[in-house]
Amino acid sequence: MQEKIGWTAESHFGKMLHQWWHGLEEDRASRAILRRCATLDAVTLSPAYQRFYRYMLACNCWSVDAAPWQNDKLAAIAGLLAHIKTEDTQSLPVSMWNAKEEKLLVSELRFRDLLKVQETDDLFVSLRRILPLLDYKANIFGLAHDVYNWGNPHPKFNIPKQWAYSYRWPVKQSA
Repeated sequence: MQEKIGWTAESHFGKMLHQWWHGLEEDRASRAILRRCATLDAVTLSPAYQRFYRYMLACNCWSVDAAPWQNDKLAAIAGLLAHIKTEDTQSLPVSMWNAKEEKLLVSELRFRDLLKVQETDDLFVSLRRILPLLDYKANIFGLAHDVYNWGNPHPKFNIPKQWAYSYRWPVKQSA
């Protein structure tokens, strides 16, 4: 499954994901349902997610044979993207720093806690709490890629480590 997923705007998966996300502007009821879901189980059990899941199957972006962990990742992606109001080009850890005001939008402590997350359920909850701090602005393809690959044991996909290098760590003042 992972080899077939394209995480760019040019890929079939990316185009269909973007089209669905953009369609949430018109389908405000589905967006509202997904935004109210506080847990991954709530997302999975919602009719709005089930319509998204069937949409991804119908456009050959997802397989009915996907493993349960893969379906959980897809649910997390849908639930989080429903919160995104504005597309961004930066990765999520980079956007946690406001360059204009030169301040962190996500505290070091919250970020360190996020990097420790192992389970998709916990990742969903943590990112759902972080998105308001970023004014609901994110790179939808980067977010989808990182959520899907979070916890992947392959060194190429060590997302927490990649995020740690991208995050703007506060400078500690020496005494």
